[in-house]
Amino acid sequence: MDPREIDLTAPLGHRTLPNPLTTASGCAGYGRELAKFVPLDALGSVTTKTVMREPRTGGPAPRTARTPSGMLNGVGLQGVGVAHLVRTELPWLAERGARVVVSVAGERLEEFAEVTAALDGQPGVVGVEVNLSCPNAADRGQVFACNPATSYDVVRAVRRAADAQLPVYAKLSPDVTSVTEIAAACVQAGADGLSLINTPLGMAIDPVTLRPVPGGAAGGLSGPAIRPLAVRCVHQVHAEMLAGRIPRVPILAMGGLRTGLDALEFTLAGAAGVAVGTALFHDPTAPLRILDELRTELAARGFASYTDAVGYAHRAEST
Repeated sequence: MDPREIDLTAPLGHRTLPNPLTTASGCAGYGRELAKFVPLDALGSVTTKTVMREPRTGGPAPRTARTPSGMLNGVGLQGVGVAHLVRTELPWLAERGARVVVSVAGERLEEFAEVTAALDGQPGVVGVEVNLSCPNAADRGQVFACNPATSYDVVRAVRRAADAQLPVYAKLSPDVTSVTEIAAACVQAGADGLSLINTPLGMAIDPVTLRPVPGGAAGGLSGPAIRPLAVRCVHQVHAEMLAGRIPRVPILAMGGLRTGLDALEFTLAGAAGVAVGTALFHDPTAPLRILDELRTELAARGFASYTDAVGYAHRAEST
C-alpha cells in the first residue's frame, strides 16, 4: 500500500481533523516558537500551554532536570492569563490556520468555568482540554484529578460553560489508584474525549547542591521513560469502553511519543489521536516526521486509514 494514500483523518470529539497529531500542552508554548519549524496548519491541532484566569509566574528555579530517558519539569503552570490569550495569541494562531485546543485550569470550579466561557466564539478554537492536575484551593490543595467526584465537578462546570459545539477533553493523571474510575466520572460529567496521560510526579537529587530538583522538590516526569505507563492507561480505559463500562469517546494519547511507530502503538492500544511533547525540545520538526512515519507504519500493516487501526490490539487479543 502506498503510504501517500493513507487516510489520516481523526476525530476530535464530534469534529474531524485532517490528521491525529497535536502538541502536548506546555511543550509548544502558544505556537510561536514551533511555527519557525513547522507550518501550524499542517498539524491536526495545536494545544496551548495551560491558561488560567490571571497570569502566573510559575515555580521556583531550577525548573527542569534531566533523567534517564526523560526529564522533570516544575514550571508550575506559568502562563499569560486568559485575557492575553484571547487578545493576542488566539488571533495570531488563527491567522496561520491553526486549529487550536486550549488547555484550561483553575484553582476553583468557578475559575475553570470563567476561563472556558472566555473562549466562546474565539477564532480557530476547536476544543478545550481540562487540566485536572492542578491543586484545588477549596480542598486543602488536593489535586482535582485524584478524586472522581472533583474530576466530575470540574468537567461538568467546563462542559456547561463551553459552547455546545466545542469538544471538551479531560486530561487525566496516572498518579491515581484507578485511572478508569476517574475516566468514567469525567465521561459521565460530559467529557467528549479523554487525554491520557498527564505527567506523573517524580524527583531527582542534584549531586552538586545535594538538593532536590526541580526547585519545588517534585516535578512532572515526561519523555520516553513514561511511554509504557501511558500505553497501559490508554489500553485500560479503551478496554473499559469496549466492555460497556465507560461510554465510548475518543482518547488522545501522550507520553514519550518520538516516532511514527510510537504513535502506532498508542493507536493500537485505543487512542484516536496522539500528542508530541518532550521530543519538541530537541527536535521541533518532529511532528511532520512523525506523521510521515505513521503513514509508512500503517501502510506496512495494511491499514487504509488511521481510524482502522484504533484499538486494533484489543481485536487481536480476542482472536
